[in-house]
Amino acid sequence: MPTAEIISIGTELLLGETTDTNTRFIARTLRGLGVDLYRTQTVGDNVGRIAQSVREALERTDIVITTGGLGPTVDDPTRQAIAEAAGTELEFHSELWDQIVARIARYGRTPTENQKRQAYIPKGAIVIENPVGTAPAFMMEIPPSHTETKRVVITLPGVPREMETLLNDAVVPYLQERYHLQDIIKIRTLHVSGLGEGVIDDLIGDLELQSNPTVGLTAHSGVVDIRIAVKAATEAEAGRIIAGLEQDLRSRLGANIFGTDDDTLESVTLSAVDQRGWRLATLESGLENALMARLMRVGHPAYLGGREHQLQGGSPAEVMQAVQKESNATAVLGVESTNSPDRQEVFMALLTPAGLEELRLTYGGHPKNASRWAVNNALDWLRRSALKAG
Repeated sequence: MPTAEIISIGTELLLGETTDTNTRFIARTLRGLGVDLYRTQTVGDNVGRIAQSVREALERTDIVITTGGLGPTVDDPTRQAIAEAAGTELEFHSELWDQIVARIARYGRTPTENQKRQAYIPKGAIVIENPVGTAPAFMMEIPPSHTETKRVVITLPGVPREMETLLNDAVVPYLQERYHLQDIIKIRTLHVSGLGEGVIDDLIGDLELQSNPTVGLTAHSGVVDIRIAVKAATEAEAGRIIAGLEQDLRSRLGANIFGTDDDTLESVTLSAVDQRGWRLATLESGLENALMARLMRVGHPAYLGGREHQLQGGSPAEVMQAVQKESNATAVLGVESTNSPDRQEVFMALLTPAGLEELRLTYGGHPKNASRWAVNNALDWLRRSALKAG
């Protein structure tokens, strides 16, 4: 299977002024084609550094995709850089200039002389006409120094919508034909709560050593994602492989797996609450309304709303019972977070038809992640209580 690298071009990306969304889109497209993406990088608007990055990438990989630097200004150097990397020069394409003039005329404007730069592309390049912008894209088939096998540099505009259109309409068919792409890569993500990353790794570490399918962990605050990636010839085959591995993971991790793919802990928890026939109200303190905000975003009728209120100043039971009565709720979840010099303490209380439970936890991670960690633990506690309630 071919391998690929992505090079995002633009000093504004290096300065943090613009967020690079193109790399993610291209990466997911390559994944769907079964192309292995080995590296991504960002380079500023400098001809020499771009050319060097492209040359080095061509020594390692089959497909190099660049985005950005195809505009009409003097700080759009990608065309010249690709020409230098390929050992050629730029040449003017009158038909591209005609297309640019016609496209600009749709806006009732006359192109400026500097926009003529966009009609210059490296000699020998394959032109990709841009029907949704003024910057033509192109592809260069270049033999690297150590092999006779031609590799390709695909140069796309940095404007996301333009890049996406050209990638889907022109580049994907080209890659499918050139590299006889038939395999697909399918991803499934399992979401786990209640177990730390180290514990999960201890339970499934042998699966993480596989080459196909692959299993990887990504830790968040109170939630760990298990990513399953499989390469197969068909969607059905990939689905069968993933289903078998998912069954193995579920047998090892049980109810700690709360959802898959687009599921969120708050949506799954509210579904469990609803299935139990409960209606939920919440109290929170020290979380800046993070609990209420996440539950409100779900928009589930099982959630009656929440308020800010301290739990430990008096009797938690009295506070919870008062809220239950006022809101006509079946269940009330309260979460209070307090800071100490070296850690954060979280007090939680849960009132359900089975009675009142209390739980105390401590958090020692980064302070900015503390609220999310507390909310995730509270939601997981509520989820498990709803699932086990008789």
